[in-house]
Amino acid sequence: MTGRNRLADAASAYLASAAHQPVHWHPWSSEAFAMAKAGDRPILLDIGAVWCHWCHVMDGESYEDASLASYLNDHFVCIKVDRDERPDVDARYQRAVQALTGQGGWPLTAFLTPEGQVFYGGTYFPPDGKYGRPGFRSVLAQVLHVYQSQRDRVAGQALALTRALEASLDETAPAAIDLAILPQGAEAMAGVFDARNGGFGSQPKFPHPAALRFLLGRWHDTGDPVAREIVERTLDGMARGGFHDQLGGGFHRYSVDARWIVPHFEKMASDNAELLRAYLDGYAAFGTARYAEVARGVVHWIREVLADPDGGYGASQDADVGLEDDGDYFTWSRTEAEAILSGEEFAVAAAHYDIGTAGEMHHDPSRNVLFVAIELPALARQLGLAEERAGAALASARDKMIRARSLRPAPFIDRSRYTSWNAMLAGALLQAGAVLDDPWASEHALRSLARLRAEQSEPDAVAHSPGGVTGLLDDQVQAAAAALDAHEHTGNRNWLDWAIALMDRVWHDYRDPDGGGLYDTVARPGGEGLLPARAKPVQDAPSPSGNGVAAINCARLFEHTGDQRWRERRDEILGATAGQAGEFGLHGATLLAAVDWAVGAAAHLVAVGGAEGQRGSETTNAIHLAALRAYVPRKVIQRVDADANATALPAAVMGMLGSGSGPRGFACVGATCSAPAADLASWERTLTEIRRK
Repeated sequence: MTGRNRLADAASAYLASAAHQPVHWHPWSSEAFAMAKAGDRPILLDIGAVWCHWCHVMDGESYEDASLASYLNDHFVCIKVDRDERPDVDARYQRAVQALTGQGGWPLTAFLTPEGQVFYGGTYFPPDGKYGRPGFRSVLAQVLHVYQSQRDRVAGQALALTRALEASLDETAPAAIDLAILPQGAEAMAGVFDARNGGFGSQPKFPHPAALRFLLGRWHDTGDPVAREIVERTLDGMARGGFHDQLGGGFHRYSVDARWIVPHFEKMASDNAELLRAYLDGYAAFGTARYAEVARGVVHWIREVLADPDGGYGASQDADVGLEDDGDYFTWSRTEAEAILSGEEFAVAAAHYDIGTAGEMHHDPSRNVLFVAIELPALARQLGLAEERAGAALASARDKMIRARSLRPAPFIDRSRYTSWNAMLAGALLQAGAVLDDPWASEHALRSLARLRAEQSEPDAVAHSPGGVTGLLDDQVQAAAAALDAHEHTGNRNWLDWAIALMDRVWHDYRDPDGGGLYDTVARPGGEGLLPARAKPVQDAPSPSGNGVAAINCARLFEHTGDQRWRERRDEILGATAGQAGEFGLHGATLLAAVDWAVGAAAHLVAVGGAEGQRGSETTNAIHLAALRAYVPRKVIQRVDADANATALPAAVMGMLGSGSGPRGFACVGATCSAPAADLASWERTLTEIRRK
């Protein structure tokens, strides 16, 4: 094969980036497996992502090497998979390789039988061995020798790994739905809390926003000071660190150190959606101005980098622009900063962001990751400046650095619109629109959801991407969650109807009627490789657990409709999956939040006024907006006509509707309702009282 390989027409940016490579790559397809069987050749499966630094390194070192490519083409059938495009493939082969080696990650390098069973694997292999890793050339030779001369050994290994995979894919564990699960989960999280730096564990350090939101709810409900300390120290630590892009807004994927200073520089849509919600909740709960500022930065990054003007969001922003690069777009040398700043601006910025002659990047020690080394008041005292003057100099320096950075070669942006991540971003932006008073965030989120819905070929199911794979649980449940958010923000019944249709279809297509819980894919008899094995995910890994999101959706649908089938479905999911939720701790946060919906009292905040398109008075709008902004766990927002024909309401609210006229706000937590509020001031007092309980 000459020129471009079979990946030339791939929709995936990661696959298309390998189209020029001399390896005879196949996309994941029945054709590739048929070729392996016909030629009795092992399969090399490479799973990576366009944002993955070491994937690009291995591509450059090995897959673009003519001699290595020739060896692969002669002896293997080579398949390349984008883990963002095919999370179902990635999930199964990650687990299989982890069972073999004890570790996973990207690039995932797996060797398969022609039937698609794993018999050897790993992650990154340098071509000739370094970093304590075996060389790829020798690995290929050994794998081929074993495959050709020790077929019984290969078959036994493959069978053992397949059985281990099938056993590990079902994470369910039955349990009674009990309030005691919640403190157990909170204690597990507290047990790995880093009290010095915030966050959990040591290094590398991942943000775990779902855990923060769960703990924030525990603080609200119980007044637990430890839960509040964990949330605040972690939000503060992440905000100050280089893990947070101090200039462009948004967050990188994780921190390589415990102090949140040096990140892996790629930025993911899913991570930023969840972190945006965490900071919005923190701001709504505590009123901390820094959290609002961080949230605005996330929205800014989404708007400027990921958002499509017609609706929808890209998937990621790469870390680098070349193989020798390591976050150079985001980092600064002292010389670069001095060249564009005045003396005073540089003095302030260098102290604030720790821009020194010795930076944090190993590949180039002159480069500095920007992080908040000293806060503005202390900085002003240290430099002998008035705080207002120091603040003005810092703002001016930041603006100049942003403009200068924009002129650098920018990392690649993957414009792929994946449904689950688009839905997560849309839901987070709807919350941001209300909490931050940002009309663009709300309007673009609704436009994105409308486009997502219009692109589907079925009214009650969604594809993973336009024209992409179908039948993935995460896409369905995240779309339903965002539709519920849209209904609460607009009062438009059409969004509620779509959420109902999606979740009814989920129950039909993904439910395990015997063992309980939901599978991650629809049944696929005859699928290639390990795809026929169906998983029942319970843990956040790191995206929210599909079973956890589904249970929360069912809980919300019950509160919105009063239909008992949603309560029954919620309880069936939790009864099958919640057995280890408390023990999972950080990784069970979404499921713990679902348990919280089941055992805690929902808070119905109801704005009564005009119908959609005839929104009634400014008072009704203000009551509705205040409800959207308030931090209240298990919150159900309902905007209805005076006759309450748009949605189900608590019985107490139904009884009070006839007691007056005009715009009103009703608040009920469980069976306890506050007096109706006829103006914004009294409504704000009602919301404050709810938050104090």
